[in-house]
Amino acid sequence: MEYRKLGNSGLKISELSFGSWVTFNKQIDTSLAEKMFGTCLDAGINFFDNAEGYERGMSEIVMGDALKKLQRPRDSYCVSSKVFFGAYDNPTPTQMGLSRKHITEACHQALNRLKVDYLDLYFCHRADPDTPIGETVWAMHNLIVQGKVLYWGTSEWAAHEIEEAYKFAKDNNLTPPSMEQPQYNLLDRDRFEVEYNDLFLKHGMGSTTWSPLASGALTGKYLDGIPDGSRASLKGYEWLKKHMIDSDRGKERMERVSNYIQIANEHNLNPSKLAIVWCLLNKNVSTVILGASKQKQLEENLSSIELKPLINETLIKKLNNI
Repeated sequence: MEYRKLGNSGLKISELSFGSWVTFNKQIDTSLAEKMFGTCLDAGINFFDNAEGYERGMSEIVMGDALKKLQRPRDSYCVSSKVFFGAYDNPTPTQMGLSRKHITEACHQALNRLKVDYLDLYFCHRADPDTPIGETVWAMHNLIVQGKVLYWGTSEWAAHEIEEAYKFAKDNNLTPPSMEQPQYNLLDRDRFEVEYNDLFLKHGMGSTTWSPLASGALTGKYLDGIPDGSRASLKGYEWLKKHMIDSDRGKERMERVSNYIQIANEHNLNPSKLAIVWCLLNKNVSTVILGASKQKQLEENLSSIELKPLINETLIKKLNNI
């Protein structure tokens, strides 16, 4: 496992990390989570990602319980949370968004659920059109001054919104964002590679990218429909099924996936591992967040770094042409 700096910060995080979304609580209980975290830590992973909105806070509870049972030194790994969507089925106006009130209270709630004294990374899960960006920057700065958060950042913000946050922080001598958490994979590239390019160059922004397998699409498992037990088959995630195969865009993506699988097979490379390693080729990627619902799946994804020596310019060109 190699370690990369989180942008211009001094924090070094593992090139692969492990995150939770629908899997924790819905597909992974505390017992399995404990085993998975142990596997990750033994492999050298030192960053674990979560959010208040994942399973309405239950994902953080599962993660917190599992990490506590492992009894590893707290200073040997990093945990994150994200704020915006709230942790309730029907949140009130003060239980969601990026107001100073919700950011502050959501941080305290995440600390309790994760059973930690501070968050290493704290993300604004989406931009909030109802809250001035300056208020959000102030709220994050205050949490850092209080020692409850070490680094703050954004997730899926537009480049101009992130730039505004940097400018406000600089003009008011506040702590600027250190990182962004965007989707990045072979099928979803424009925002990371084009829209954010100036932010990487100008501010040295770090990145914790998610969905290297495009929600499982790049494994090829959706080419013949939605398999039972997959994320897109779960109740409440019908939108993902539509995104995958039921829309015109989904059908176009499946054609690209089919071409990708053919290239991987031609080079005798595992499609999942290849897709993960491809993300690591971008120097602006600080870490690639893995997701898994089964122990075997996690072990396979962790072994993807073994493919790095096999990636050459000819293969990269083929993949980029997809």
